[in-house]
Amino acid sequence: MNYFSTRGGVEPMPFGEAVMSGLARDGGLLLPETIPDVRERLDRWADLSYRELAFEVMRLFADDLTADELRALVTQSYAGFDDPEVTPVKAVGPLHILELFHGPTLAFKDLALQFLGRLFETLLARSGSELNLLAATSGDTGSAAIQGVRGRRGIRIFVMHPRGCVSPIQERQMTTVLDDNVFNLSVAGTFDDCQGILKTLFSDLSFKDRYALGSVNSINWARVMAQVVYYFYAGLRVRRATGAAQVQFAVPTGNFGDIFAGWIARRMGLPVRRLILATNENDILARFFNSGVYARGAVHATLSPSMDIQVASNFERYLFYRVGGDSARLRELMEGFARAGRLTAPLQPDGTVDAGIAAGVGDTAATRAVIRDYYERYGYLLDPHTAVGVHVASAFLRDDTPTIALATAHPAKFSKAVHEAIGRDLAHHPALDALLELPTRCTPLPAEAGAVRDFVRAHCP
Repeated sequence: MNYFSTRGGVEPMPFGEAVMSGLARDGGLLLPETIPDVRERLDRWADLSYRELAFEVMRLFADDLTADELRALVTQSYAGFDDPEVTPVKAVGPLHILELFHGPTLAFKDLALQFLGRLFETLLARSGSELNLLAATSGDTGSAAIQGVRGRRGIRIFVMHPRGCVSPIQERQMTTVLDDNVFNLSVAGTFDDCQGILKTLFSDLSFKDRYALGSVNSINWARVMAQVVYYFYAGLRVRRATGAAQVQFAVPTGNFGDIFAGWIARRMGLPVRRLILATNENDILARFFNSGVYARGAVHATLSPSMDIQVASNFERYLFYRVGGDSARLRELMEGFARAGRLTAPLQPDGTVDAGIAAGVGDTAATRAVIRDYYERYGYLLDPHTAVGVHVASAFLRDDTPTIALATAHPAKFSKAVHEAIGRDLAHHPALDALLELPTRCTPLPAEAGAVRDFVRAHCP
């Protein structure tokens, strides 16, 4: 399987090279040349464990890894999860909750980043080279990436987070890691500023090459690939348990990576009626799927900070398919958006942007109300991001189509928001409580690409 750039300016490359590249050299995002059709395999896949299914899905995209290498990576990556199913599905009220928070940092990012850290190490061992990872995080990516690569040979990681815009626990999950190969950078700006710095430095090809920059953000295809697995795992189990022909997924999203993985699973043949895209007040994606207009706005601080994003980096992958794989048209749209902060996609003949994606907004009041309601009615604690998805899903429930809501983080990561919603301090986890007593290390920097560039230079040989 070879990989190409959405912007059409690089030669196709194998999986390993695509993983190490992160962002394509022409500024585009990498995609596989084909999306496999797996409809004939679904009945067999429905009986597989999570690890067995992960191997079957990933081998379709990572064919330059040997079967033994891939099996070992999958086994090791999910060994540290605290539930034997890895991503259990629980029936709660009108929904099926897909719990994606059983990894080491209690967030869905662990499903991809535990794998990616080990994959980097495997690929580096082949070449004997080193890698410097540059990451931007709105909260959970940073800690999950750090846990995936801390102490690993040949890897350094530089994580930018927006100062004061992540939860206190999210910050401590990052800054209490004192390994020599981990560098936390507190940037005086928004997540979009951090993401802009990342793209600027990756576009500086001489700097990228000199310092062997790689990415753990969802611009890296391996992140999306690993997340496709849990859509199949949950969808096939719920479909079998209910006898339904199709399912639908409610996905809280800010950067469009998680829901794009669901879009890929649907394109591969998973029987998904639709994906329900849920945003908070930072609603650029919801506005697009309801109007066809993708327009940047101001970033609002909310109870769900990992979604406080206005420019979704994975949107370009979706838009590439939306324009029929026309790289020239895609470049035109993205360059226009970079200049004006706005682009428009034509509606489909049925009057929708995409009949397979419904969208809505869960604001702060709705988030609190849903957390309180699900605790009082069902005894189930939702984190605020999951609550956004559950709120939006409520408008699209169907008797004939089970709805699977992605629970993207353990509620203890956002204990203050949960406390505000239900009036009781119930959201705790011993691993997170232990962080409160640990020392931290972090470097404050301005929201300037030059400052981050200089820091990387100073800490790499």
